[in-house]
Amino acid sequence: MALHHEDDSLIVCLGGNWLLSTACRPGIGEIALNVEEYRVRRIAVDGTDLKEWDSCLILFLFQLDEYCRQQQLELNVEAAPQGAQRLLRLATAVTAQAGPTHAAPSWLERIGLKVQQLAGEAHEFTHFIGEASLSAFRFLIGRGRHRRRDLGLLLEECGPNALPIVTLIALLVGLVLAYVGAVQLQMFGAQVYVANLVELGMLREMGAMMTAVIMAGRTGSAYAAQLGTMQVNQEIDALRTLGVSPMDFLILPRMLALIVMVPLLTVYANLVGIFGGALAAVSVFDLTLLEYAHQTRAAFSPNHATVGLIKAAVFGVLIATAGCLRGIQCQRSAQAVGEAATSAVVTGIVAIVVADALLTILFTQLNF
Repeated sequence: MALHHEDDSLIVCLGGNWLLSTACRPGIGEIALNVEEYRVRRIAVDGTDLKEWDSCLILFLFQLDEYCRQQQLELNVEAAPQGAQRLLRLATAVTAQAGPTHAAPSWLERIGLKVQQLAGEAHEFTHFIGEASLSAFRFLIGRGRHRRRDLGLLLEECGPNALPIVTLIALLVGLVLAYVGAVQLQMFGAQVYVANLVELGMLREMGAMMTAVIMAGRTGSAYAAQLGTMQVNQEIDALRTLGVSPMDFLILPRMLALIVMVPLLTVYANLVGIFGGALAAVSVFDLTLLEYAHQTRAAFSPNHATVGLIKAAVFGVLIATAGCLRGIQCQRSAQAVGEAATSAVVTGIVAIVVADALLTILFTQLNF
């Protein structure tokens, strides 16, 4: 069961088998929680993806009908199976007898539903990571099923096509670092050390961070939208029907493209940022380009570059995972595609910031 919101309506999408023999049957608790949270006035049932059903579905529709009557909500079951509609009309034609009412979930039920939702998301994430690991293993031993041309196009989309925006942002970040640092250093006559500041900032932190944020907003969201659109158009279902693994054919090439390209773009962003710092130092703070280059070379440390590349590789994995996971989790509606793209960006950026903080603390503790 999946829930979507359209204005003041809540769309309840039912899919799969609704049988009494099913161990875990959905209830209306989650629907009640959404009604209260989003001020829903109308509930519509969409049963186009239903496969097999029995009285389990009728019981669910009957409970939903009772809940709508109590909450004074409009219920539309026109998209439910015809047989289920007739049985529901027959069941509701009889005068209802006094019985237990379905009140709004209590705070304890809400906590339970939230915990259940988090547990479900954790299970989906673990399953996705496992599938991706197996797909990567098949790729390494040469048994992965993907098209090399697609991988080449994805690499081009992630790398060369992202150069303009990476260049602009890295240049401006280098300029800002140089201005902020030089203003303070100039008071002590030490503006030549602005080269050290820009190099350290770009190599260890800003190069990888800004590149990752750009790629999360640009490519991570694009992956989520592409995979979500394929879900809506049932292209992924068609691949499974043909015996082709979507993980091998669609997801792994996208993850590989991002994991390879983010570190390379980070190296490029570092160079552009250092050049941006040189522009500010030479044009405003009376440094010559030779002095800036000499000081940059003297301050260079392989550890700084290594730290930045390690962060970039981790960020690439996080962006690829967030984008592809949200895309494959997308439901079958246009609104869900937009929500998946937005969720991919938010998840990716939050993961980047958290990972950056943890890695910075780790490298500091290791004195690396």
